[in-house]
Amino acid sequence: MNRFAYYMSGYAFKAFSGFSKTRVTLHGEENIPRGSIIYTANHFTRIETVFLPYHIHGITKKPVWSLAAAELFQGALKGTLEAMGAVSTKDPRRDFLIVKGLLSGRAECIIFPEGLMVKNKKILVDEGFRIYQDGEFQRPHTGAATIALRTEFYRERLRRAREKNLDEFNRLVEIYEIDSPDTVLDNETFIMPVNITYYPVRAKENMLSRIAQNMIDNPSRRMMDELMTEGTMVFSGVDVDIRFGRAISVRDIFSNGFVESDVTSRRRVEFSPRLSSNHVMRSGALDLMNQYMSQVYGMTTLNYDHIFASILKYLPDDGKIIDGYEFRCRAFLATQACNMSLHCHFHKSLYDNQVHILIDDRFSRYEDFMRVAYETGVVSIQGDQFNKNQAKFTTHSEFHTARVENPVSVIANEVEPLVSLQAYFKELAVKSGHEILELIREQLLAKHQSEFEADFMKSESDEIIRDKRCGAPLLLRGNKDTPAVLLLHDYLSSPGEMKPLATHLNDKGFTVYVPRLKGHGTSVEDLAGVSFEQWLESAEEALVVVRHLRSRFAVGGVGMGGSMAIYLQARSLDPFAFFAVSPPFSIKDFSTSFTASSGVWWQQMMKKAGTPSEKKVEDGNGSVNSPGGYDKNPVAGMKQVEKFLDQTEPFVKKIKAPGLIIQCRNNPVVDVQGSEKIFKRLGSDIKEFYLFDIKQHGLPPLGSQGSARMFGAICQFLMGVLSLSHKKNHDGREY
Repeated sequence: MNRFAYYMSGYAFKAFSGFSKTRVTLHGEENIPRGSIIYTANHFTRIETVFLPYHIHGITKKPVWSLAAAELFQGALKGTLEAMGAVSTKDPRRDFLIVKGLLSGRAECIIFPEGLMVKNKKILVDEGFRIYQDGEFQRPHTGAATIALRTEFYRERLRRAREKNLDEFNRLVEIYEIDSPDTVLDNETFIMPVNITYYPVRAKENMLSRIAQNMIDNPSRRMMDELMTEGTMVFSGVDVDIRFGRAISVRDIFSNGFVESDVTSRRRVEFSPRLSSNHVMRSGALDLMNQYMSQVYGMTTLNYDHIFASILKYLPDDGKIIDGYEFRCRAFLATQACNMSLHCHFHKSLYDNQVHILIDDRFSRYEDFMRVAYETGVVSIQGDQFNKNQAKFTTHSEFHTARVENPVSVIANEVEPLVSLQAYFKELAVKSGHEILELIREQLLAKHQSEFEADFMKSESDEIIRDKRCGAPLLLRGNKDTPAVLLLHDYLSSPGEMKPLATHLNDKGFTVYVPRLKGHGTSVEDLAGVSFEQWLESAEEALVVVRHLRSRFAVGGVGMGGSMAIYLQARSLDPFAFFAVSPPFSIKDFSTSFTASSGVWWQQMMKKAGTPSEKKVEDGNGSVNSPGGYDKNPVAGMKQVEKFLDQTEPFVKKIKAPGLIIQCRNNPVVDVQGSEKIFKRLGSDIKEFYLFDIKQHGLPPLGSQGSARMFGAICQFLMGVLSLSHKKNHDGREY
């Protein structure tokens, strides 16, 4: 290897990666041992032969060789590949060169045991590993294991020869160009399994494919497959997870008598002789191959595309239309595999809260997958429903064009070796829609209760709210033929403070759920460490709960909870109506006495002098309806309120559903004008504004004249919207 050329090519790749949109994440680098390392990786693209050596070199600081297909060693590409440390698969000295580099410690090696790019990712795990290509199955190669055993064989032979056969020792040192025999003998040979997973895998027109079409007459389908797939990865962006497994030692086989006899033989042993231990070596190589391939396929990084494709494949092929929301519900449950003992690795996005897939798909995970499925004929879409073409999963696509013509099947194939995960996908696919909805509802209810219990227990050493029951989520079940209501409490408040209104609505037949927004209902110190995104996640999960309790539901809230109800109404088209009591439009709508208590304005003035702790807690106007709320206001909490309101403001005008805004003329916390701004900007055809002549923020005390009037107004509004909707269903007119 030309070391100067190798390092210069590394700089070239670094420059190339500067404009490439690939995002590489390395996992398990700490597993790489000291010694002679052969990396065995799955093979899906040609670019792996370039970027994998580059990233491994960044870890070990050693040159890394890789085997590349012989047909690539032509023209200018031949010199580039050789400079990068690539060795042709048909080089007659291939194995010797690799063993020499490994044994001397000058280089490490990457071998792709599959022997080809597995473009369809079709791997069978029964009776060992088998790769499907054009109607035939073939086993992965044992070459990596054979080279590892050969390297360790000559290391052990050096060890014995130094003691009993100095001529042979010197001969081997010269042949393998060993500078430091002691270092060689102190090392060991390992096989390091590596998995490479791409997300998302998309094949689209790109700069490379367009250049090829302009410069080449009738480029082959195989060429276009590779240019469209790999060009899209490079120029449009893809997450690449490179995962290093557990290093496999090859030393155990050398305790065998046949192998020991060859290792200690007094005769000269050339590189490729027929040895009496060949049968043992072959058997050992096969065993090692199964070990490293098991790790390679077992380390696949699960992502949303895998989940969607697998569940779609396993859904019963009964010709029935598939509901899009139910399909997303199955996918949502599949994402919970992160919390199960399924021995899988997960894409970084799956460690976040996944409720967004059931609300608005704001990261376009579902939309993007369905677009690919539709464009490649896997599904036919009708609104939020679709039919699937099962033949796309049962008929094998042409090997070299599968990534373009049938990518959904390719994606599903990739996780087939994850047996326990496949069983879970099959289980989810065959459950009825009712079972799926019920399962999610009960999981979320249990999660909300357990999170409250855990947070409450964790806060026992702090000043906690005086009544534990006030902080717990509240569910009141009503009549089956009456809608549900999601009720959201205010900032610094708790579910217990919403109980009077919840009970009133429940008495009218409504099923009511009052969740606990994260950080509330325990201690004010907890609230100081929570973001508004976590409040939203609590509210969005609760929205899913009420949707799975009743087919029709409304959302409502008090103070910031009212603003959050407006936000949910805008992000989800499902609620039939919403109401908000004393909702602020922006942080400026809060009274100065309330915001000053949190030090918000003081903190802004002191930024240049130094940032105070955001967990600072100030006395002040907390929840006016204690004991369920906090009587202190953390600085960080008000900053999160401000961020949330800034994000909510643009959505107000997009709302079309019927809405009710309630305010109190002498509200001591939120300015009436802020709530009026919300009302004026609503895009709803049906909207009402009630102004009560009382000094109150939030819900009036139970039993007061104000509470009876306010609760009655909310019930009357909801019933009125329902009656209009009922009339529309009968005469078809819009209201």
